[in-house]
Amino acid sequence: MAPDAARVRAMRADDLDAVLAIQLACYGAGFVEDGVLIARRLATAPHTGWVAEHGGGVRAYLAGYPSVIGKLTPLHGEFEVAPDADSLYLHDLAVHPEASGLGLGPRLVRHAWAHAMQAGWRHSTLVSVQASVGFWERQGYVAAQPAGTDQQARLATYPGASVYMARRLD
Repeated sequence: MAPDAARVRAMRADDLDAVLAIQLACYGAGFVEDGVLIARRLATAPHTGWVAEHGGGVRAYLAGYPSVIGKLTPLHGEFEVAPDADSLYLHDLAVHPEASGLGLGPRLVRHAWAHAMQAGWRHSTLVSVQASVGFWERQGYVAAQPAGTDQQARLATYPGASVYMARRLD
């Protein structure tokens, strides 16, 4: 692979340091999630986490898991993989600021959609935070309602304006 070419691959346990470094570069203190928690999530959903390499290192990542539409993970919560999944929940997408503008975020999202459709999941869902609604709308997501008051309470764990969003996968 040429040093300036981007490549998407499955996230591995040895990517954790890079993932944490990207997270720290992107998020305010209220959003930074513990490395031990991220490692548990990867172990829980090993086939729905990806990284984008560029310039010789991991520059972006996307972590998700099989879910059902209307259900979400609270901030700092464990992934709850649904045995009867109909949706790929995207919990965390981050691109290192130094890799901004390279298209790594949309590339990771498209890769995730392809995985979801191959698995037979017809939807993708997420919680938009830190004024990212416009980015997610450009990816085809629309604001939606979580399924019930317990899921609304989970949404409230995110600081600031957070929006539950969904997209049908075709």
